[in-house]
Amino acid sequence: MRIIQTNSAGDNLHVIDPETNKVVGIINGIEVNHGVAVAPDGSRYYVSDEAEDTLDVVSSKTLKITGRVPLSGHPNNIAISKDGRRVYVAIIQSPGAVDVVDTASLTKVKTIPTKGGIHNTYVTPDGKFVIAGSIAGTSITVIDNKTEEIAWVLKLDKGVRPMAFETNPDGSTHRIFAQLSDVHGFAVIDFATHEEVARVLLPKPVTEKPDIAGTPSHGIGIAPNGKTLWVNSMLNSKVYAYELPSLKLIGGCDVGKVPDWMTFTPDSKRVYISNSRSNYVSVVDIAAMKEIARIPVGEVPKRNVTAILP
Repeated sequence: MRIIQTNSAGDNLHVIDPETNKVVGIINGIEVNHGVAVAPDGSRYYVSDEAEDTLDVVSSKTLKITGRVPLSGHPNNIAISKDGRRVYVAIIQSPGAVDVVDTASLTKVKTIPTKGGIHNTYVTPDGKFVIAGSIAGTSITVIDNKTEEIAWVLKLDKGVRPMAFETNPDGSTHRIFAQLSDVHGFAVIDFATHEEVARVLLPKPVTEKPDIAGTPSHGIGIAPNGKTLWVNSMLNSKVYAYELPSLKLIGGCDVGKVPDWMTFTPDSKRVYISNSRSNYVSVVDIAAMKEIARIPVGEVPKRNVTAILP
């Protein structure tokens, strides 16, 4: 298992061993790397390359770039299908789109137009839908995975940033938890009705005049066991934990400056939080709700993922 950490102001990614919480490898040559996804068999890492407007392919064994796929515009985050056959690339460049890359041929096979540039893409836990969030379009676009056509669009009052997905007992999507521009908290969206049903605010900010470019809360995720929702506060340099499904605040802990993203170990024992102004990753013990390690990485670390290797 590895934690793959992007460095948005650098030209490399760091590879962390969660057994030792040490950096064990560096992927070089991808300037302004944004998002990263892992092939289900662990053989490849896919990285969106903002400098070249490409999707870069990296061998997990050698950590070398083995290919670059030209995209339709400037990319942001990415997601991969459950079978590994498709990578969905957020195209932030106006008018906005989701590029579909076939991983067998390593070619862009489709561009799905959206209303507004796309910042983040996700695949729902059941693999049935691709979810695309737009800041400029203040909307969530839901794409059917089979047809690769838009199923529905939800318009919100604020730009859409990171999201997390709660499932029903049968594995289908129950709720979306979406962070929004200028909101120190998150929106709760019912997937079945396509409606926002609540808005949860994090504990009161400790500063009245933050310098965080309209993103007071960025980075959200559900522990793999489905019991807790974790939410970063850029304003407070903390991560907060909410019980599921009640959304009751149950605790939190201090992390570095401007926490930006998170990824979990599959056993739900630890969460790895990138701190974009501290240039390190905080390792948080979930049961104790305590930071137990700090791992120095590159310049302005943001998106990260957990890779399960063969």
